[in-house]
Amino acid sequence: MTGEQKSSTSAKILYRPVGLAGSVIGGLLAGIVFKQVWKHATPGDPTDPPTSLQSEYPLGQILLAAAVEGAIYSLIKASIDRGGARLFQRVTGEWPGD
Repeated sequence: MTGEQKSSTSAKILYRPVGLAGSVIGGLLAGIVFKQVWKHATPGDPTDPPTSLQSEYPLGQILLAAAVEGAIYSLIKASIDRGGARLFQRVTGEWPGD
């Protein structure tokens, strides 16, 4: 890890609730962002994104929706995780990862 210090076991344990809260918030935020992106990206009457068990959608559209949703979720989760770790480091002086 470049430019960061090794974390202690206590820092990892103390960070767990912060990481868990960040994951929940990230998941909720990613769902909201994905629905807005899908609504603006699909032509015609905006509907909810297709799910894998909706037979009225072609497989390609379902796979595209899943890929976009996964990319948005990963981007938001990584951003929140990194920001939470940096904030934790500023407050405690220890990096919570590794």
